[in-house]
Amino acid sequence: MKIYNARIYTMDADGVIENGWIELSDGKIAALGSGKPDSVSADDIDAQGGTLLPGFIDAHTHLGIIEDGLDFEGDDCNETTDPFTPQMRAIDGINPFDRCFEEARMRGVTAAAVCPGSANACGGEICVIKTAGRRVDDMLIVNAGMKFALGENPKRVYNDKDDTPVTRMATVALIREGLYKARRYAHDMDSYYSDNENCDPPEYDAKFEALLPLLDRKQRAFFHCHRADDICTAMRIAKEFSLDTVIIHGTEGYKIADIIAEEGLPVICGPLMCDRCKPEMRGQELNNAAVLAENGVKIAICTDHTVIPIQYLPLSAQAAVKGGLDEMTALRALTIAPAEILGAEESVGSLAVGKDADVQLYRSGDDPLGLMSEPVLVAINGQFIRREV
Repeated sequence: MKIYNARIYTMDADGVIENGWIELSDGKIAALGSGKPDSVSADDIDAQGGTLLPGFIDAHTHLGIIEDGLDFEGDDCNETTDPFTPQMRAIDGINPFDRCFEEARMRGVTAAAVCPGSANACGGEICVIKTAGRRVDDMLIVNAGMKFALGENPKRVYNDKDDTPVTRMATVALIREGLYKARRYAHDMDSYYSDNENCDPPEYDAKFEALLPLLDRKQRAFFHCHRADDICTAMRIAKEFSLDTVIIHGTEGYKIADIIAEEGLPVICGPLMCDRCKPEMRGQELNNAAVLAENGVKIAICTDHTVIPIQYLPLSAQAAVKGGLDEMTALRALTIAPAEILGAEESVGSLAVGKDADVQLYRSGDDPLGLMSEPVLVAINGQFIRREV
């Protein structure tokens, strides 16, 4: 099936194809080009000059793990019985029948990173999933990495329990202890595999096992942090353990944008349209994403759903544009940039042959980031979720 007569934002080296076409087959992008395709059938779609984009990707959410309209019964985001839980996996807490998946799809959000919360120094494994499906295993794109949290959240949660950590020092000490123990666990495993006659394997530990891909740089470390000093702490831990690191939120990133750029860390910015609801967000400014991008930091934009409902992801990007972010950079921050940051770029994030057929189409003249705009066509894995053309 082909979509033709479209302005195509490929989000890759091909840039913008002013009058192009794309062919979807077996859930993948089979071909694309400029001009009119060699042949057009009755089943093909005339985009009538509309804008065709990859599906949007929300780089940090709690979609389906904090369910809409429920309190404790639907909240599976934080295992607050232990402040260090790398063995937790977000995929085990997601309800794909939560109605917010439908709201995401209808606004062109075709993939999302679902994360454990930030109550714990280490909350568990982040997964990246499609927003369509009935079984989360079938929706999975990649397990992206491990969620850590610095700053106020662990302090606040465990201070109420009269338990550690109640300081920033203790939060980092828990992270450092866990990573050092995991490193030693890995060493003991290597010793056993190289000489199993003289070395016994270490006793199985689910926490340390979960951290091994992180230490091997097969997964990334995602650090929740708002304040500039907490961002610098994340850098310190990253250097100490040679971690491939991503900053989530980065609210005060604009204060140290040059330092973040020098360290080569990407930042997932957001939520952008909320109040300064806690002390560490006092420095929130709408120009944060723009300043980071101007300094050469790779950025993605997120809603932190349910903080901001996921269907307002494009509006969040528009807010960043109001704050000075270039519009094309804003579009990249919803497509190829989050795909690259999450390690999902081989499947999603741009329109290229061989990638998943996750596409959305807007009528000619509609702004994909606009409040009043909605896609007239959305496909995930080549299956139409919405089709009004």
